[in-house]
Amino acid sequence: MRVHHRYATIEGRRLFYREAGAAGAPAVVLLHGYPTSSFMFRDLIPRLADRYHVIAPDYLGFGQSDAPTIDEFDYSFDALARLTARLLGHLGVGRYAIYVQDYGAPIGWRLALQPTAPVTAIISQNGNGYEAGFVPEFWAPIWAYGDDPNAQNEAALRPALSLDAIVWQYTHGVPDPSVVTPDTWTLDHALLQRPGNDAVQLRLFGDYHTNRELYPRLQEYLRDTQTPLLAVWGRNDEIFSAEGAEAFRDDLPNAEIHLLDGGHFLLESEGRTVAELINDFLGRALVTSGPDQP
Repeated sequence: MRVHHRYATIEGRRLFYREAGAAGAPAVVLLHGYPTSSFMFRDLIPRLADRYHVIAPDYLGFGQSDAPTIDEFDYSFDALARLTARLLGHLGVGRYAIYVQDYGAPIGWRLALQPTAPVTAIISQNGNGYEAGFVPEFWAPIWAYGDDPNAQNEAALRPALSLDAIVWQYTHGVPDPSVVTPDTWTLDHALLQRPGNDAVQLRLFGDYHTNRELYPRLQEYLRDTQTPLLAVWGRNDEIFSAEGAEAFRDDLPNAEIHLLDGGHFLLESEGRTVAELINDFLGRALVTSGPDQP
């Protein structure tokens, strides 16, 4: 399956995205986590694109997209979601399923809560929508920095930008870490070294509290719409624990939940299994959803 690597200019910023599959097929939008990019979906895209129109953007400040400094752009999850929505509009994609992981979740939730109600189905892979699932030891310095971004709290958080921390994200909880290619953390760390990008990431760490504030609206949306949802989770993740997956059943009794023996970036070790679960789920969830046009 041929995957295209493309750019679009949105609000004067150049955004990169990967695209595959027939434009008239039901659309699936893949939303990446921190500190990675659409590169995390390099193997998943061909496994979905024979049935779906697959689009995987890099957010501003990530991957191959432009990375203006915080003096040039006011980074927030609201802003990244707005740019993503406008990119999809630019591509003529009006209705779509979302795959959310880590940072992809708060961006995906904002897309789902748009007045146009564009989201047809949700796949959450270690992407929280509830207070349950936050591992306290990991999140304590992020909450502290969000409450008070002083020099001391910044110093406590900066190790999260290090190569060691990124390697840990990819390998912790993976039964056989040798299956995870070092290309992942090497690329992510190199892109974090772009001038001013550390400040971009700190700005987003500081904004993360706005995602928790969104949860009541998200949960009401899930209860009201009963949007089909698949939670496929690396159960050994010590950023978003398995409780975060189970919590979806609070509002979606029919949520499909699979806890696999893996970590935060589950696609690196269980990509084939995840793809099979997604294809099975979407094959049922999108049977009446129609194409990706409004």
